[in-house]
Amino acid sequence: MTWCILILGILLPQSLAHPGFFTSIGQMTDLIHTEKDLVTSLKDYIKAEEDKLEQIKKWAEKLDRLTSTATKDPEGFVGHPVNAFKLVKRLNTEWSELENLVLKDMSDGFISNLTIQRQYFPNDEDQVGAAKALLRLQDTYNLDTDTISKGNLPGVKHKSFLTVEDCFELGKVAYTEADYYHTELWMEQALRQLDEGEVSTIDKVSVLDYLSYAVYQQGDLDKALLLTKKLLELDPEHQRANGNLKYFEYIMAKEKDGNKSSDDQSDQKTKLKKKGVAVDYLPERQKYEMLCRGEGIKMTPRRQKKLFCRYHDGNRNPKFILAPAKQEDEWDKPRIIRFHDIISDAEIEIVKDLAKPRLSRATVHDPETGKLTTAQYRVSKSAWLSGYENPVVSRINMRIQDLTGLDVSTAEELQKDEPDAFKELGTGNRIATWLFYMSDVSAGGATVFPEVGASVWPKKGTAVFWYNLFASGEGDYSTRHAACPVLVGNKWVSNKWLHERGQEFRRPCTLSELE
Repeated sequence: MTWCILILGILLPQSLAHPGFFTSIGQMTDLIHTEKDLVTSLKDYIKAEEDKLEQIKKWAEKLDRLTSTATKDPEGFVGHPVNAFKLVKRLNTEWSELENLVLKDMSDGFISNLTIQRQYFPNDEDQVGAAKALLRLQDTYNLDTDTISKGNLPGVKHKSFLTVEDCFELGKVAYTEADYYHTELWMEQALRQLDEGEVSTIDKVSVLDYLSYAVYQQGDLDKALLLTKKLLELDPEHQRANGNLKYFEYIMAKEKDGNKSSDDQSDQKTKLKKKGVAVDYLPERQKYEMLCRGEGIKMTPRRQKKLFCRYHDGNRNPKFILAPAKQEDEWDKPRIIRFHDIISDAEIEIVKDLAKPRLSRATVHDPETGKLTTAQYRVSKSAWLSGYENPVVSRINMRIQDLTGLDVSTAEELQKDEPDAFKELGTGNRIATWLFYMSDVSAGGATVFPEVGASVWPKKGTAVFWYNLFASGEGDYSTRHAACPVLVGNKWVSNKWLHERGQEFRRPCTLSELE
């Protein structure tokens, strides 16, 4: 909105230049009305400034309440995916809009401070990444748009809602990725909230424009035509919608006549696209997502009876004879064991404090380049700690050695950037994995094993352990695993990968490849 200040120059009649000489009441009343108009104009200007200040005041009060809540439990607050998305969106987009509003006044102090702080703000790429993360959670946990928009997620501490603008933004992000499946879902949600009476700067015409095209791209020509007509009812002069309407009607007429030209074959292929499936759908992903939701393969009662809880003394290790560790079987083949109460809260906080300054984006192996690189689908951060840095880390390392019977001196401590990191270490392959869970997770965050259908859920203070190799040294592919995204909360884990070298007498080799 543009504010215009009017400076009015008043030319007084000559008669008023002489005192006592004024006979025209009409002229005076005109001046009164002129002054009244000036006062009205002045009040309009004041009101405009007050409205602007009131708008800023309401924004500040809302953000004050929000940040007061958020700073009391920062991890819990951003653990809610909607809060995380809205935080990124707010800092990248909405604070810039506020900056433009404040710039219309002489608020130099605030602007200079905001300009300095903006270098730490998220950018467009971050906002798109946050939107994609929310879409991934939607697919992984099979959530409908209304559930996410209303913040009805399991275990939430800070319920949050998506506005029409938020839903529209998610739909646009999907659209730019040619992900018309999610474009349709979120544009429909935005339209639904507008129909329910939500006040928004986004109008139905804009939403229907994206929605009709997304539906068409998925092959539903009838629905695309219906949505286009609905758009034109709101804006009959919409140029693109008028063009699309003619095109859709032309295609439908050609289909009815059964005289499809070669140009129409591509449209037919589009029509045969499978609706209701994300653009990056893979069969393996379906199994992974089912396991993340706890819908994977269930162990038979007969197999479950063979799983036990026990006290473990580390094969008569003096440290655990009087205070044995609590051990529970999570899975039989491959054997996955959970140790309960194996790391204290105090130890967890020390490890987290050591790691926080060094956290950086975790890397994955790129099969095309053979190098380690960050991946868009994996946004975790990691840090590597050595035993000599702190006695607590050294003590934890020894605890792992005592309970597993494996030598930790050849285990990984430093991250390697070389693609052939294990060869560089000279310690052989990873024989086993020890995984500490250092936080509880309100929802999501399981470690899943797609080959066998196992899901292991985070529980603070516990650790899970399994062998990646058979005793023969051959790889056990059933231990291939993946981390599920956290739906609500934060997930802290600590890995210890133990290697082959040094285990020759601790885990003797067998003659059978699969033992």
